[in-house]
Amino acid sequence: MNLENVDVLVIGAGPAGTVAASIIKKAGFTVKIVEKLQFPRFVIGESLLPRCMEALEEAGFVDAVKEKGFQEKFGAKFVKNGKICDYFFADQFTKGWSWTWQVPRGEFDKTLADTVEKMGVPVCYQSTVTGIVFNGTNSVTTIEAADGTQTQVSARFIVDGSGYGRVIPRLFNLDRPSDLIPRKALFTHTVDVNRQMGEEPNRITIVVHQPGVWVWVIPFSNGITSLGFVGEPEFFKQYEGDDEQVLRTLISLEPYLSERFKDVEFAFETKVLQSWSTTTDKFYGEGFVLTGNVTEFLDPIFSSGVTLASVSSQTAAHLVIRTLNGETIDWEEEYMKPVMQGVDTFRSYVMAWYDGTLDTIFFAEQQNKKIKNMICSVLAGYVWDKQNPYVRDHSFALQKLARTITLQGLANEAI
Repeated sequence: MNLENVDVLVIGAGPAGTVAASIIKKAGFTVKIVEKLQFPRFVIGESLLPRCMEALEEAGFVDAVKEKGFQEKFGAKFVKNGKICDYFFADQFTKGWSWTWQVPRGEFDKTLADTVEKMGVPVCYQSTVTGIVFNGTNSVTTIEAADGTQTQVSARFIVDGSGYGRVIPRLFNLDRPSDLIPRKALFTHTVDVNRQMGEEPNRITIVVHQPGVWVWVIPFSNGITSLGFVGEPEFFKQYEGDDEQVLRTLISLEPYLSERFKDVEFAFETKVLQSWSTTTDKFYGEGFVLTGNVTEFLDPIFSSGVTLASVSSQTAAHLVIRTLNGETIDWEEEYMKPVMQGVDTFRSYVMAWYDGTLDTIFFAEQQNKKIKNMICSVLAGYVWDKQNPYVRDHSFALQKLARTITLQGLANEAI
């Protein structure tokens, strides 16, 4: 069996893996990426957030992505029963990027992987990690290629950015159930022949279909629009037919979508994603760190996936570099707690979305501009800015605001 030696082995060639690999490679260390699938491959998480641009910029990916001509994204639009709430990233409270992209992830992820390869990081596709043995921070990983041949890689550190593959958590029984209710997404890509500029292709649209059920509409620059319904699994069981028939029925029942997407061609067979929320007790261990969806994947509602992936990898990469340079790192203080700050902030907003708290806030008749800008910063992914009270006190601040709006409404009705 062949034995290779590198400073850092990265598992997964998605945004988490490639961001970490690039930053570590730039610091002068040898890096190798192993990826189970062949790119391009389909994956969900197509609407990015401005905060991830900082990680993409440090990794050296922004110019390569710009060259692809992806749809630029400047905000998010929420729709309910004819009411509209718009958030524009240029208005956010936190200083930072005011735009990002909406991307077919297969092409986007391949762009990042191709770019990191040009930087001198080998990416080995169709390579499955079958075992890891740790000896302190050093490790030997066994990898099986598509043809069955096996290779071992000796590394001084491992970054696990394997996403839904969750390589290290599964190998070492670290997975734990999430406290979020299991949900299901039914989705496809549509040939959006009826799209007009009035449909605002420069931002994601979220439609409230009914309490606890919502729709994403994500236009791409190539004329394709990603369209998906999300709700608890029981919601979908009331409709007859196969997945495509159910999705078309749901489209016909949603007034905001029915005319635009009536009888449109689906670019591929309708897909299902469900029971996606999971977590682990620890995001690090001796000789490894977990990044991106391997730490915790919450929910697609606020497009947090790529942001948490890229920012956690950006943070982890710097800590790995310091470790390899001989520093002693307090991974709990410098990694686990900061990552959980972002995860917990997004979790509060996810839960507030499903329990109706954000419904009250988004569609209030009177909106405080300063508060709206603070919430906009969270929707832009700036969930680490503790100068923002809607980050610092995320759960309490949202609940307090919703109660205030409700009481004001009751007072106005009484007058």
